[in-house]
Amino acid sequence: MGTVLKALLQERHIQTVSAFNREYDRAALTIDSGAVGAGPKKAQFYRWLAGNISTLPYPHHCRVLQGMFPGWTAAELFSEYNESASLSDRVLNGNLPENGRVERISDIASVFPRRADFLESSSPQDLFRDARTIDLAGISLNILCQQCSDSEVLRMMREGTFIRCLFLDPDGLSIQARELEEGHAPGALTSLTRLNIHMLQRVRSKWKSTMGGNIAIRLYDAPARFNICIVDSEVCVMQPYLPFARGLESPTFVARQNGSRGIFQTFSEVFEEMWCEGTEPAVEQNQGIPA
Repeated sequence: MGTVLKALLQERHIQTVSAFNREYDRAALTIDSGAVGAGPKKAQFYRWLAGNISTLPYPHHCRVLQGMFPGWTAAELFSEYNESASLSDRVLNGNLPENGRVERISDIASVFPRRADFLESSSPQDLFRDARTIDLAGISLNILCQQCSDSEVLRMMREGTFIRCLFLDPDGLSIQARELEEGHAPGALTSLTRLNIHMLQRVRSKWKSTMGGNIAIRLYDAPARFNICIVDSEVCVMQPYLPFARGLESPTFVARQNGSRGIFQTFSEVFEEMWCEGTEPAVEQNQGIPA
C-alpha cells in the first residue's frame, strides 16, 4: 500500500528519487546544511515509500523530512497510508492559525516558485499520459505543443483524449502588448504561437472516426493573466503571467478538485468562460475534421 510519505510525494508530483532529492536539498539548506547531498539513494528511497524499514531513518533525515512536510512527525510520515484519509488539510495546517484559512486553501496540493521547477518534478508526459480530458489556456501553450511530440499527441487522440486549446490570438493586439512586457523582439511570441497552432492543426488533420479523442482550438484577444491546465476535471495547474517575467519564471500552483469551493473551481470556471468567448482560428487546416 505504501507510506504517508509516498502519498504526499505523489500529491506533489515529486515521487521520483531525483525530484525528491532536489526538494530534500532545498529543505536541508535551511534546516541542516550538513545534510545537503545526503538524501537517500534509489533503493533506500523506494524502501521509504513502501515502508520496508525496521526503524526510523537517521536523525538528520527525520529533521529534513519534518521540514519538508510541516505538521507531520517522522513516525507519521513512515506510517501506513490509509487511502480514505485526506492529506491536504494536515499538510497545510502546519503553522497556520485555526481561523478558517486552511479551509479556504485546502485544495492547493503544491506550489512551485517557477514553472521550470514544476516541470522538473512532473513532466507533461506524466501529467497527460492517462488523461481523458485536457483543457489548456494561455499564450502559446508550450506545455503541450513544445513538450509533447506529434506522435504523443496523436496517441492521446487515438486513446480517447479530448483536448481543448485556447491560444492568445497571434493576430491580436494583446500578444503584441505581452511581447513588449516580456522584452521580446516584435513578433517573437506571435511566431511561436502560430507555430504551435499549426502543429496541433497538423496532428488534428490525421484524425479518423475510429479515434476516441480529438483536438479543439480557439483564440482569445485579451490581456494574458493566467496559464491554465486542467486534466480530467480533477487537477488544475495554474500560474499568473507576471510583469516583465517570462512564463517559465512565474510561480506555479497545483490544485485538486475536492468538492469544495476553492482554487480549482475558480480557475475551472475561468477557463469555461474564456472558452465560450473564444473564436476559431482565421485560417483552418483541419480538412473538414470536426473541431
